[in-house]
Amino acid sequence: MKQALRSGIALGATLLGLTLPLAVQAASEDYADRPEAKALYETLEAEGFERDYLRSVLGDAKKQESILEAMSRPAEKRLTWGEYRNIFIQPKRIERGVKFWQEHEETLARAEAEYGVPAEIIVAIIGVETHYGRIMGNYRVLDALATLGFDYPRRGEFFLGQLEDYLRMTREESIEPGTLKGSYAGAMGYGQFIPSSFRHYAIDFDGDGHRNIWSNPVDAIGSVANYFAEHGWKAGQPVRANVVMGSPADPEWINADLKPEVSLAQWSERNIRTHKGLDMAQPATLMRLEMEDGDHYWFGLHNFYVITRYNHSRLYGMAVYELSQAIAEARKNG
Repeated sequence: MKQALRSGIALGATLLGLTLPLAVQAASEDYADRPEAKALYETLEAEGFERDYLRSVLGDAKKQESILEAMSRPAEKRLTWGEYRNIFIQPKRIERGVKFWQEHEETLARAEAEYGVPAEIIVAIIGVETHYGRIMGNYRVLDALATLGFDYPRRGEFFLGQLEDYLRMTREESIEPGTLKGSYAGAMGYGQFIPSSFRHYAIDFDGDGHRNIWSNPVDAIGSVANYFAEHGWKAGQPVRANVVMGSPADPEWINADLKPEVSLAQWSERNIRTHKGLDMAQPATLMRLEMEDGDHYWFGLHNFYVITRYNHSRLYGMAVYELSQAIAEARKNG
């Protein structure tokens, strides 16, 4: 449709005796000629990439308006906790989580033993991210990263960096850049790794010489476990704790930061307590989450913060944790 439209415009201009500036047309369509591409070329050429190859790849990238629209309305910012929770904590996703665990029980047990990350957390991540591999995204990763890198100024620098890492990744893994598909933000595979995360944390967990998170659940499971371990998961430690309000909390204390910095003992001094038996020296962040029956309060502990390194949202962290517990309970009772 775009090509036909451009051809029609060019023909009309010719008939009118006018000349359209073809260079301007090309610049608006071809990422290879965008000024921002110069730094990318120079960086990657220093690593052995050829300019002609890079221009060819960027020339193949297509702007996707629907990606820009999706970036403007992320669910984590639009929905209450109750609404967000209803998307993920549902019988079908729990049932399929139990089935995924059964199908990959040996791999999950090995990942938990090697990395200290509970199997249910790994399963829940994959369940939230892609419904256990059923929904991995239909955008070409090349298009997503180019669209966001060149045409999403608010985070353009970040996504251009991801585009560079994507080109490095495809060279390292011997993959054609235009072939992989993922989310509108360029995340890929069972666990939805962005390119930098793939390069740093994806592993070959089945020993076949390839890191395949797209069609190999064994590598995907190992990679998610490695990601959590590298971000400081503490084996055997809790994720969250309940809150008992002895007096109203200062609004500035609530949802202040995902990273816990105030100890449970210090919270107790503020007359905000939790159940007994926890290490009171450990830091916690106070969270308020809106549900249909009113506000619910929780302390997010260190491992909760680690979950949010995957997606920097308290709603996401809570969904992963609650799904993990629901799956573990259903598996135990099944």
